[in-house]
Amino acid sequence: MIYDKIKLRAPEPEDLAILYEWENDPGIWQISNTLSPFSKYILRKYIENSSKSVFETGQLRFMIDIIATGKTIGTIDLFDFDPFHLRAGVGVLIADVEERRKGYAEMSIRCLANYCFNHLKLHQLYCNITEDNKPSVALFTKIGFVEIGRKKEWIRDNKGFVDEIMFQMFNPGN
Repeated sequence: MIYDKIKLRAPEPEDLAILYEWENDPGIWQISNTLSPFSKYILRKYIENSSKSVFETGQLRFMIDIIATGKTIGTIDLFDFDPFHLRAGVGVLIADVEERRKGYAEMSIRCLANYCFNHLKLHQLYCNITEDNKPSVALFTKIGFVEIGRKKEWIRDNKGFVDEIMFQMFNPGN
């Protein structure tokens, strides 16, 4: 799937090393609710199973590539897929720090939302963002996600507890 300057693609076996690096970066664990490292074996199995349908696994991951260079800069995930209620969660990571704040996350979310609303026929997408993650709050709000609630002191970090804000975006075609 292509959107402007980026391409979303399925994970390939060649992505194992970069996924291993990203998934085992403790600096990212709070955002992804990860508590322990991933083994290469688990990630290899995940990549092998990535060809299965979102209807089988309830999740879908895309690698984010810059079209001009072919450089892989992050991932975007569809998770908690619910085909009955026609909704799913969205999470995006631009892991390459040098490529942040260049619009790639916005393009990736817009591309994924288009896929979800037009191909999967979902009714809504949602995301949960900690209140201190101002860039992500601004990004999802800019795209059209609306704040619908707040979980007080929901996430514990090294400073204490922080609220988690819940956002939704509805299919504009419905």
